[in-house]
Amino acid sequence: MSTPGERSRVPPGKKFALGKLDAASTADAPKDKDAVASEVASMGERIAVLHDRLWAEAKRSLLVVLQAMDTGGKDGTVRHVFHGLNPQGVRVAPFKAPSEEERHHDFLWRVHQKVPAAGELVIFNRSHYEDVLIVRVHSLVPEKVWRARYDAIVDFERHLVESGTTIVKFWLHISPEEQKRRLQARLDDPTKRWKFNPDDLVERKLWADYQAAAEELLQRTSTEHAPWYVVPADHKWYRDWVVSHVLVETLEAMDPKYPDVRDLQHCEIPDI
Repeated sequence: MSTPGERSRVPPGKKFALGKLDAASTADAPKDKDAVASEVASMGERIAVLHDRLWAEAKRSLLVVLQAMDTGGKDGTVRHVFHGLNPQGVRVAPFKAPSEEERHHDFLWRVHQKVPAAGELVIFNRSHYEDVLIVRVHSLVPEKVWRARYDAIVDFERHLVESGTTIVKFWLHISPEEQKRRLQARLDDPTKRWKFNPDDLVERKLWADYQAAAEELLQRTSTEHAPWYVVPADHKWYRDWVVSHVLVETLEAMDPKYPDVRDLQHCEIPDI
């Protein structure tokens, strides 16, 4: 029987039809919501243990990339899946429009500065993939420029992997109907209204263009060393369940170890 990670992983080099995937799917999840919550909590504890070992080992690192359409659930995933981790060893790196300084460098310059150091788990909330998404959709650079970026990204991620970083990438897949509900909820709820950006309505009109861009980037940049996982995300609880499963699988495959400090076993703590 396949795992949630195996089912959601994008096969390298194959055509990928994002629009054919059911964003409201809850395939193979427990039917009882309490059982799901219990399972997510248990996986969260397991992630925390494995992350603690990664931080203590301080030899390798984990990079988690979160991409989605507006309202896709990137912030919610960070809150619900990573909330129990040791804050010393985890960091969230958001990527907004590049600064003036960043625009004067190659597109990966600002990204490389935020990758995880040894022992760290870093979450990219948006990422270098904006440079083949919004840049493509809005024609911010010529096509020959953004098309060359696929190979640059694959090479960049391979370099990180060869340097000791494990990479796992999540595309949080929502439907246009669910996006409309979430945008309306931001308008209706005073506590969420600050999150509403009128520009999101402009971007929503370009939904088909973004889906085409997403399909190509998933096809071109899902590799054995840095796979993409497409997570049905209309149901937030299911999103968290799948992402948690993949992270547990990833960290268990890494199998970080606490350092061997046998030479300290006979140390005596002096009285004072």
